[in-house]
Amino acid sequence: MAHLRMLAAATVLILSAASSASAAEGLVTKPSAHPADATLDRLEAALKQRGYIIFARLDHAAAAQSVGLKMPRSTVLVFGNPRLGTPIFLQHPTYAINLPLKALVWEDANGKVSVSYNNMEWSKAISARHGVPANPERMARTDRLLDAAVDAATK
Repeated sequence: MAHLRMLAAATVLILSAASSASAAEGLVTKPSAHPADATLDRLEAALKQRGYIIFARLDHAAAAQSVGLKMPRSTVLVFGNPRLGTPIFLQHPTYAINLPLKALVWEDANGKVSVSYNNMEWSKAISARHGVPANPERMARTDRLLDAAVDAATK
């Protein structure tokens, strides 16, 4: 009986740690009500409406197919705002390794489409690595913009 209690306690601790790690990583994932291509197009349009420039679409499934491998749809949309990013890059050149922003539109094995992106809390830790001071107002504004754009794409 004592072993069962210890096992239950250990399981709770492990699950709590896993949940905390997942939340601490800052990855936001939202299911989409649309197919992958429609979700990508809707996300691109929503980001453009919010002042972002789309730099690229990185199609991982197409890349896999080019070498004879198969995977579900997985496309990274790369986007940003040079008016905001360039001044940071001028002061902190190495920060450019982390920007522009990205969102992943992906399908699971059952064909369910989702959109994933990093929230700004995650970016705050990365920013510190490059000496970029946190700007809570800008971070909150960016989180609201990204959240609204992804909601517009997925609902």
